[in-house]
Amino acid sequence: MLIQDDRAGIQQDEMTTVTYEEPLLHDKQTDPRARAIILGFECLDSTALNGMANNLIVYLQTVLHGSNASNAANVMTWYGAIYFVPIVGAVLADTYLGRYKTVLFSLVLYLNGTILVTLSAFLAEHQVTCNAKLCDPSNGFNHILFFLGLYLVAFGVGGVQSSLLPFGADQFDDRNPKEREKKQQFFSWFYLCVDFGVISSGTFIVWIQEYISWALGFGISTLCIAIAFGGFVLGTPTYHRKVPRGSPLRSLFQVLVCSLKNVRMELPMDTSLLHENDYKFPKLEHTDEYRKTLHFPIRFLDKAAIPFDSEAENSNKYAEFCTVTQVEEVKILFRLLPVWASGIVYSAAYFQMWTTFIQQGTAMDTKIMSISIPPASLSSFEVLCVMAWVLVYNKLAVPKMITEPTKLQRIGIGYFLIILTMAVAAFVEKKRLESVKNGEVISIAWQLPQYFLIAASEMFTFIAQLEFFYEEAPDSMKSLCTSFNLLAMSLGNYLSSLIVTLVTVLTGTDGSSGWIPADDLNRGHLNYFFLSLSCLSVVNFVVYVAFAKRYKLKRIILEM
Repeated sequence: MLIQDDRAGIQQDEMTTVTYEEPLLHDKQTDPRARAIILGFECLDSTALNGMANNLIVYLQTVLHGSNASNAANVMTWYGAIYFVPIVGAVLADTYLGRYKTVLFSLVLYLNGTILVTLSAFLAEHQVTCNAKLCDPSNGFNHILFFLGLYLVAFGVGGVQSSLLPFGADQFDDRNPKEREKKQQFFSWFYLCVDFGVISSGTFIVWIQEYISWALGFGISTLCIAIAFGGFVLGTPTYHRKVPRGSPLRSLFQVLVCSLKNVRMELPMDTSLLHENDYKFPKLEHTDEYRKTLHFPIRFLDKAAIPFDSEAENSNKYAEFCTVTQVEEVKILFRLLPVWASGIVYSAAYFQMWTTFIQQGTAMDTKIMSISIPPASLSSFEVLCVMAWVLVYNKLAVPKMITEPTKLQRIGIGYFLIILTMAVAAFVEKKRLESVKNGEVISIAWQLPQYFLIAASEMFTFIAQLEFFYEEAPDSMKSLCTSFNLLAMSLGNYLSSLIVTLVTVLTGTDGSSGWIPADDLNRGHLNYFFLSLSCLSVVNFVVYVAFAKRYKLKRIILEM
């Protein structure tokens, strides 16, 4: 028997490798044009999304005249929707629609949403020449039009995110070694396409929105999605499409139901007697250490794999049962929960980059060396820093290390760096408030260190999380578990929105402006808010380390 930790992939033996292919809608060779279309699609999608998102909080403040606290809460709630929808999209794609149809239907919502947002901005800018009550940015109709479009965009983006990358991976033949190598390169190119959209929108589109026209800026996002939609449809004949395989949650519920049905049965002393398929590979090794790891008994799940009713008069009377591998997959999900939950608190701090960091920047001198820099454009600087960190880490740091940090260790490093990021942001805000008292306004360049640190945190945390959850996830749930990363981001945004609301309510009593004033940050204490997030991140880091130290990687049986 050969057993291996799933740390660096699975080593396969030519005599024991068993390949299971998903049924295809089209039994044909993969087409390189399909991959190029998908990469181009992602460039346009990232540009459009970030063109809507990067400067959103400024639009809510300057055009819709919302308060600082409500604007931050609205943006966080919207981001939460974007990162929650992929879970629903992944289930629909795997169970009913397939990835192609999921992307296609999501694009319809996406395009209509961008059109409504653009129309709302156009009406707001031309209120002088039309019915004032209808076009007033503070009017209820304009609010409804704008937020309806905004959430259609969120639903569309979520559906695309759930299926586009896996659909791109479907365009490669894993039976061909050269195709597998190209598939790895495809993931790298896909990540670069995402970065391209962030940089292009953070410089070009944000500048247009700030200095020319909001409607034109949102219109460019709409045009990008329209082109992406047309290109995706025209590329249909080139796609390699797989049919849905059924719900990935079916096995999970099967194990839970069988465990409850067999709860009164005694487990055999010899765990090798538990049921397992002898002809399917790879298998997962049976484990018995999870009670200590999670501090509550879940060993009863093993009862789902008892192959016979030992209490029955007829020893050949079989009960309902699952395989050991199915049971171990459910145990993995239990074991992943604490690691996943820590990502919620991390995301609550990380996404300040898109809200309170921008609000902080708008209260500074936005000129660097006589060049006016929109605060939202610093997100492009952050992306460049991420790319620099990746280059330095992979090309300079890793080759000189005796042992490269594990994925869990890299996540921990990112969690530690977010603590420093929030502390630096608090220091900068304290410095800014002091300068205001002296009748001065400090430069937005003071924000660069916090963006540099949050870029390092992102590089260590998000990349390692994607790799970790993909490798640890059960084979039947890889798409779903990968989407759980986005769900953690979604809940992190909702948590951030809740924190902002509570801070506003609790610190704004007795006529005080509170930490986050409605209109003028100079009368508040945003530095206290950042310090609070730093302290919360410290607690999250300690809890994460406690669970990560006890985490055991899944072990795969390759042959028997």
